[in-house]
Amino acid sequence: MTDRLARTRAAGVLAVLRAPSPEAAIDSAEAIIRGGVTGIEVTFSTPDAPAVIRELLQRHGDSIVVGAGTITTPEQAEASAEAGAEFLVSPGTLPALTQTMVDTGKVVMSGALTPTEVMAALQLGVDVVKIFPASLGGPAYLGALRGPFPDAPLMPTGGVKPTNLADWFAAGAVAVGAGGDLANSTAIARADWSELEQRAHHFAQALAAVRS
Repeated sequence: MTDRLARTRAAGVLAVLRAPSPEAAIDSAEAIIRGGVTGIEVTFSTPDAPAVIRELLQRHGDSIVVGAGTITTPEQAEASAEAGAEFLVSPGTLPALTQTMVDTGKVVMSGALTPTEVMAALQLGVDVVKIFPASLGGPAYLGALRGPFPDAPLMPTGGVKPTNLADWFAAGAVAVGAGGDLANSTAIARADWSELEQRAHHFAQALAAVRS
C-alpha cells in the first residue's frame, strides 16, 4: 500500500499562505520555495486561490507540494481539486464538507482541537487531523493527544516556529503548518520577498536539523 502522505511527510513544513492578491501569493510562494520550504498551502483568504495553485504547479510541477487551505465550502474543495491541489485543508470538520473533500481523492486535512473533534475527523476518513490552533496547548498538548490516538496523523498549525520545530516533531507531528512566522503578512504587504525567503531558510534549516 502506498503512503498517501509520503510527499507531505517529505515536505515537513507547509507554509500557510494568505495574500491580498494572486500576484502577491505567487511572489510570496516563490520566495518561500527559494528559501527551501517546498510545501505551500494557498488559503481561500487569497483571491482566486485555484489560479494561484495552477500557476505554481505549472512553474514547479512535482518539485513542490501545493494544496488549498481555509476550505469552508464544497465548491471550494472541488475547485481546488480541479486546479490540481495535492491536499485540501479545512479549519474545522463539518460532515458534508469533509465528505466532499474526501470524494475528490485528494489528501484531506481537517481541523480539530479536542479529542471528540479528532475522533469525528478520523471517523469521516480524513488523512490528517489538523490540530488548530495548536498554539493553545503547544507541543505538550499534541503529545497528550498521542495517548488515545497513537497512530493518528496529526499536523499542528499555529504557534509553529523554527525554534520549536523539533518539539512538535518529537511530540508526534506528521508535518506542521506554519503561518505568521513563515508566510508573514507584514512582509507580504511590504512585498519584502527577501524577508520571506530568509524566514523560509530558517524553517528549512530547523527541519534539516530535526532530521539529521
